[in-house]
Amino acid sequence: MSDPVLSAERPTRAYVLHPDLKDADARREPELRLAEAVSLAAALPNLTLVGQEVVRLPKPHAGHLFGTGKVEELKARLEAAEVDLVLVDGPVSPVQQRNLEKLWGVKLLDRTGLILEIFADRARTREGVLQVELAALNYQRTRLVRAWTHLERQRGGFGFVGGPGETQIEADRRAIDEQVIRIRRQLAKVVKTRELHRAARRKVPFPIVALVGYTNAGKSTLFNRMTGAEVLAKDMLFATLDPTMRGITLPSGRKVILSDTVGFISDLPHELVAAFRATLEEVLEADLILHVRDIAHPETEEQAADVGEILESLGVAEDVPLIDVWNKIDALSEALRAALLVQDARRADVQAVSALTGEGLEALLAAIETRRGEERHDDTLLLGFDAGRARAWLHEQNVVRAETETKEGWEIRVNWSGSQRHRFRALTGAPSAEA
Repeated sequence: MSDPVLSAERPTRAYVLHPDLKDADARREPELRLAEAVSLAAALPNLTLVGQEVVRLPKPHAGHLFGTGKVEELKARLEAAEVDLVLVDGPVSPVQQRNLEKLWGVKLLDRTGLILEIFADRARTREGVLQVELAALNYQRTRLVRAWTHLERQRGGFGFVGGPGETQIEADRRAIDEQVIRIRRQLAKVVKTRELHRAARRKVPFPIVALVGYTNAGKSTLFNRMTGAEVLAKDMLFATLDPTMRGITLPSGRKVILSDTVGFISDLPHELVAAFRATLEEVLEADLILHVRDIAHPETEEQAADVGEILESLGVAEDVPLIDVWNKIDALSEALRAALLVQDARRADVQAVSALTGEGLEALLAAIETRRGEERHDDTLLLGFDAGRARAWLHEQNVVRAETETKEGWEIRVNWSGSQRHRFRALTGAPSAEA
């Protein structure tokens, strides 16, 4: 097979492989993992899927990932389908990638590379573009066989799938390091601006409610339904990448800020978790988290576990209130729907809704009111030097707006909710000194 030349003249013909390593993730069904990988592939533009399969893999081959016989079998299948690009739903080492590309005469992307390509295509804000580019550079640095001409390109994408750079020699590590330094400097400026916006928002007495969840769980549809906004909402993985915030009014007339965030996914590349930490800080500062779940998905419990692991890795505090939002009840059978509504009625931390039809939305808003509908207040506290624990708690809660050291201790101006004030008083055993 001749070395294919991928271009925008015709769609890239792709083939998806899911290596079934039972020991790696026994809780997920390989067929459903393959379906998710196919959905990821469908999220890329100018790509036509011509085949997909689960490959049983007792243990990975060091040089080729798959065994010799399977490599030859797949080669024949790829040649017959005139495949340009193979997407492997899992980690592929640089050596394995180079060997398979040479043997099969195709381009190859592993799961991390595929997700990076999708993120590159979706990033719209300056910060999002820089974060994806930084993650891609860190990924490419370990893969000397990859080209890096995307650094000079003006549009989304990194040259893995289409455009220039596919046949170039391996990247120069020093040049990549220089690019990383440049991007980190630019990103530091953007993040500083973002922190100024966040600091200004802290002064507004409105709690922040963050939507989190597995990708394609319906967060953006729910966000649009609750706010009347027109955020992109598609039946597509990672339809939302850059965070969006809007104010909403609760039934009592109180206001909260609702934040839509990037969707999570199992085996989210650590390069992306690290790069998007600044974006995901919106979740870290939330007063209430709405965990939106696609309750109609056959692996909704496994997806929820993946989201929980990522929230934990981000450092989301356990005491931040969380409501499980069971979305897409309109897609359930009548019997399942009735059973879920019974569970919903019994649990205060669960709300069953349909973001598509609006069913359950009033009850969800009432639950938000109950859990985090509190107004925030400005107080000034006088703490002695022996109150280090109380001072540390205030900083952990992100309620400190200004702090001045005095002869007796600290004068601290805070903006907090009534429940936080109550918890502080319980911690110190003394009332606050209000200005």
